[in-house]
Amino acid sequence: MKRFLTILLTTLLLPLSAAAQELNAKVIINREQVSNTKSGVFDALEKAATQLLNEHAWTNIKFREMERIQCTFNITIDTYSETDNSFKGSLLVACVRPVYNSSYTTTVWNMNDKDFDFNFQEFDQLEWRPEQVDNNLTAMLAYWAYMIIGLDLDSMAPMAGTEVLQQAMDVCNNAEGLGYKGWKAFDDTKNRFAIVNDYLDGAMEKFRQLQYAYYRNGLDHMAEDSEAARAAIAEAVKLLKESHEDKSLSQLPQIFTDFKRDELVSIFTGKGTPEEREAVYDILFSINPSQNTYWEKIKQ
Repeated sequence: MKRFLTILLTTLLLPLSAAAQELNAKVIINREQVSNTKSGVFDALEKAATQLLNEHAWTNIKFREMERIQCTFNITIDTYSETDNSFKGSLLVACVRPVYNSSYTTTVWNMNDKDFDFNFQEFDQLEWRPEQVDNNLTAMLAYWAYMIIGLDLDSMAPMAGTEVLQQAMDVCNNAEGLGYKGWKAFDDTKNRFAIVNDYLDGAMEKFRQLQYAYYRNGLDHMAEDSEAARAAIAEAVKLLKESHEDKSLSQLPQIFTDFKRDELVSIFTGKGTPEEREAVYDILFSINPSQNTYWEKIKQ
């Protein structure tokens, strides 16, 4: 509760306050595909990316050390060329949020960015300058930093992350000219542009509302009143259905059900009313039928 009040008050009342670092990011470099290359450049990459994510102040919001957002950047390198210092790979980016009055953390985002390609030399220093976007690696790290912070804020107060998510969109607009995949508008339904564009699209407002309803009205009350919290989550899931109907081409509802699969099954299997379970099952199956082996457990 303290973290929620701190962020809410800072967001609403202290937009010009001194900034503090928001992220506690762990960067992992998976280089098994290029194991014959010396490790120096990969160690340097991991260190430089970690420093940028954790030491740069991305917003004016004050975070205490214990409130920093826990996130992981798992970078898999598929190919590396020493000739032009180019890397091709992917990024599995994830962030979690604590659930109040418990030791449980819940996933707020988890997705694989398939187009994580960039250039980097062993002694490069990474610096983010939003007014001069000329480096694809820093642009991608900045984009995901803004996305993580924006999504975390949305889970704390209704649509509180809008301003920070707009900064992620600004990165997309400024990075498109770099010529790398992932930034181009309407090129891919799950690229970086598509993800943030959907979050900011008015047609997906109910999906944004879902974030607050699911976390603050639901999970955060699970310890004190599990039945009421479960009922609130069931109501939140209805917003998932409505957002899917409002913009059927958006991938956000499916992405959400992918990384929330196990949690949703745990919340509803053998618990709550039969009507709740049936309604939740119907919505989840309609959005993500590929996970029906798991959704079937909810009806048991």
